[in-house]
Amino acid sequence: MNNRINIRSILSAIILLLFINNIIVGQSTFTTKVNPDTDSLSLKHIIEQVITSHPSVKVAEEAIINANARIGLAKTSYYPEADIIANYANIGPVTKLTIPSMGTFQLYPENNYSASINYRQLVYDFGRTQQNIELENENKAIGEQTLEQVKQRLSLLTVNNFYTLVFLQAAIKIKDEQLTALNEHLGYVEKMMATGSATEYQVLATKVKISTVESQKVDLIATMTAQQASMNSLLGNDQTTSPIVKNELSVELPVIASDSLLSYAFHNRDEVLINEKKTSLAELRFGLVKLQNKPLLSLQASGGAKNGFIPNLNKILPNYVVGLGIRIPIFDGMKNKYNLLQAQSTITSLSYESDFTKRNISNELYEAKAYMFAAGKKVNQFELQLAQALKAYSLAVTSFKSGMITNLDLLDANTSVSESRLMLLKTRIDYAASVYKLKAALGERIY
Repeated sequence: MNNRINIRSILSAIILLLFINNIIVGQSTFTTKVNPDTDSLSLKHIIEQVITSHPSVKVAEEAIINANARIGLAKTSYYPEADIIANYANIGPVTKLTIPSMGTFQLYPENNYSASINYRQLVYDFGRTQQNIELENENKAIGEQTLEQVKQRLSLLTVNNFYTLVFLQAAIKIKDEQLTALNEHLGYVEKMMATGSATEYQVLATKVKISTVESQKVDLIATMTAQQASMNSLLGNDQTTSPIVKNELSVELPVIASDSLLSYAFHNRDEVLINEKKTSLAELRFGLVKLQNKPLLSLQASGGAKNGFIPNLNKILPNYVVGLGIRIPIFDGMKNKYNLLQAQSTITSLSYESDFTKRNISNELYEAKAYMFAAGKKVNQFELQLAQALKAYSLAVTSFKSGMITNLDLLDANTSVSESRLMLLKTRIDYAASVYKLKAALGERIY
């Protein structure tokens, strides 16, 4: 009888040692990298692809092309216009004049021919054209700044998506390791129950833990699939693609003095720069409205050939017209007055909008700084927590060997290690993401 007990004890110890060895190896060789670098995408590569091919960027680039066309159109007022006009007309009845003793005279021919080259040139418009060109140049500058803003926003969106995938990939791997350990432990307790050294409760409790982890893994896979779909949308890839990303958690902090953060942000944020350009644009429009009631001086010239000249009505002779024209507005029904009021109101509104934008930037900046500080603190805390969980697990292994705790207590200790690893990974990702958010809040280029 004693020999049977000894054999059972020896077998149980061997199985236990194999199980514990697998768990310890799983813990010690853990890495957050899911796939080799050759199979995964770097953050830099993803951002470059997004800002190169995303439709939002293409729309912003086309807006700049459109602005260039408007600048060229504004400059056309400096250039003359010329055209050729040719006419033929048959008129009937023709007017004839009879003078006694002199005969009958025809005033114009039945067949009328004419051809001319016409030239028109704006001579002076009191700076209206120049003001319009400057306005379109400012529109282009806004378009260029908007393009930078679109790229920055897409880059920040890509960063958030990227780090979410980093976390989900690692979390799924951790759950796989947990399931491997739990299934090995289930096999162990089932063998122990067959020898009478474990109860059915221990087996069922282990199965419940396996079911819980499997359910968590299903949720993680579903979330990762959704995130991969978002990444494919950003990259313009087919939705059947399952992108894998690298585990990149090293991010350089912005090197800016704490007391200069706000002024740096106001100097570099796209929103502030766009508001400044919009204000300049509104001032240019105000100036352009003021010029609307100024005179316009223009030159017209036309030269060609036609018939219908007395005395020989059918003979085609050269002819020309040269003249200057001036247009002086006298009364426009108060339109200019109200256009000026509207333009001035736009300038005032933009000053309020600028103030509102700066308040938001200030809030974003200090919020990002606070999140980064908190994430940094939590990294230290969870590093300590993981070290404590590993030590507690080691003690649990010793206690389990001596029979002081049950296998369920050992599993709890193992679960604590897995959860601590997961939380440490999450806080490291939160810290990296918060650094990028701080850079974006400062106006530093992420792309």
